[in-house]
Amino acid sequence: MNLDLSKIKKVFFVGIGGIGISAIARIMFLEGKEVSGSDMAVSEVTHELEEFGVKIIIGQGFELIPLDADLIVYTIAIGHYDPNLFEQIKNSGIIYKSYPEMLHYVTNNKYTIAISGTHGKTTTTAMIGKMLVDVGKDPSIIVGSILREYKSNLVIGKSEYFVVEACEYERSFLNINPTTLVITNVEPDHLDYYKDIRDIENAFSELVDQTKSIVICNQNDPVIKEVLIGRNITVVDYIKYLGKVPKLSVPGIHNRMNAACALAVAGIIGIEDTIAGEALANFQGTWRRLEKRGVTDTGVIIYDDYAHHPTEVRASLQALRELYPKGEKRIVVIFQPHLYSRTKALFDEFVTCFDQADQVYLLPIYFAREAPDPEISSEKLAGAIKEHGVDVTAFEDFKEAEEAIKALNLGPNDIFVTMGAGEAYKVADHVFIF
Repeated sequence: MNLDLSKIKKVFFVGIGGIGISAIARIMFLEGKEVSGSDMAVSEVTHELEEFGVKIIIGQGFELIPLDADLIVYTIAIGHYDPNLFEQIKNSGIIYKSYPEMLHYVTNNKYTIAISGTHGKTTTTAMIGKMLVDVGKDPSIIVGSILREYKSNLVIGKSEYFVVEACEYERSFLNINPTTLVITNVEPDHLDYYKDIRDIENAFSELVDQTKSIVICNQNDPVIKEVLIGRNITVVDYIKYLGKVPKLSVPGIHNRMNAACALAVAGIIGIEDTIAGEALANFQGTWRRLEKRGVTDTGVIIYDDYAHHPTEVRASLQALRELYPKGEKRIVVIFQPHLYSRTKALFDEFVTCFDQADQVYLLPIYFAREAPDPEISSEKLAGAIKEHGVDVTAFEDFKEAEEAIKALNLGPNDIFVTMGAGEAYKVADHVFIF
């Protein structure tokens, strides 16, 4: 993995609009390097990069990469959805690194606090990052969302602390050697890559082995117990901090668990509970994590949520019910399943995760990197959810869904939630004024 970044002057990013890879682009730009990149679509992230001074090309192809580039940084998804481009990159003679590999270089020789887990990584990373900023620790932060205080997914600090979100997909997090590792939880996911839960456990065990100092986790979680078997490292149980979590601005037991992780980190670093608690109490959430986007001219409250795993869907809806109890507000959800493989593998869990919603609409599956699978569809999922007793409708396309939502004439007694890792949020943009 040898790479001397001091000798790199010109960097091109393939998939620069990705929430993680864009942070690396910002770092390279701030270091004075000439940075450009390509992405398949315009987005909020690409707009912000352009305002930052980065040249963005919309499209994809090897011909877009400058021949005099010193380094190509690519999203790991390239190998799946454009293997020809990946082969061209490998044969180009230009140094190339994946986004996860670049995380190694930017966090190396830092006090790295890595936040891993199936759920809660982004919020926990943001909480820890904000806490360290608020108490004057001046950390660097890379998070898989937008930090509201900075309107960015990146904070560059001057201290030794580096807080980074560590994704398990394709064992990406094994490029990081954490000083302190947080494991929020471990459940089956990314089963298009992992064979089963044992395979996932093995990946997390490898990450524990690479951790230099301390692991923060729920020691009573049976899956995490398997992860820790045979590991010789200090373990701190974040559940012991749950009672110290202050009243949060973000709802849900899952957010209180995330905050407990942050308090455990505070304890390790030597931040007093009361000071850490004040910072967490002021945490306002992040982009697309049960984000309250606004209120329409007819009084409908609009939320957007990135939840795309059944556990996340259930947690987000339960959190909304803390704010809006049944009988007081109607919750209408439009959900876009993410990946054929995830929808198929976790089908039974998806059937039961919408119980707190009054009405559910399903968009076609966002297939991303996968080929179509005729054995699974939103229509099949809707049929099973309906049998479970939830009012649900599946649509063939966005236009049909948008017309149905307009016909509902939602008003001040309604909460409308766009949900999923794909493009469900666009429905609110097309239907409502807020």
